[in-house]
Amino acid sequence: MAGASRAVLVPGQFAERLARPVVGGWVSSHYGRRADPFTGDPAMHRGLDFAGPANSVILAVAAGVVTWSGPLRGYGNLIEIDHGNGWVTRYGHNASNFVRPGDYVKPGQTIALMGATGRATGTHLHFEVLYQGRHMNPARFVPRKA
Repeated sequence: MAGASRAVLVPGQFAERLARPVVGGWVSSHYGRRADPFTGDPAMHRGLDFAGPANSVILAVAAGVVTWSGPLRGYGNLIEIDHGNGWVTRYGHNASNFVRPGDYVKPGQTIALMGATGRATGTHLHFEVLYQGRHMNPARFVPRKA
């Protein structure tokens, strides 16, 4: 993000900077402890899942630089975006990725299409927010409705 102005963000401020990561769709699984959908055992779910029709549009929630775009264990086709100042977002299980590492993305830019790649039980976006390497509850940062 050379040349871009970067304000220092703290966890409560990041919410003001985010767009919704999907066009349409609905929350199908929340952040936190739940039964693993494959084993039924208790497990921590470190993201927010948005279900929707196959190939629904996935959007960057804030400006940043793509640091990963491709398959990653469990996530299927994953995009990771570094937003600076310790903030990172991840978008998993994509049918298709439209960005590559090093690409600069703008808020609301189409970055992928929703799919069911990797460890997925159906078509959805698995969305994560990390601050300084620690998972945060994404529901704190995204609008509830489209």
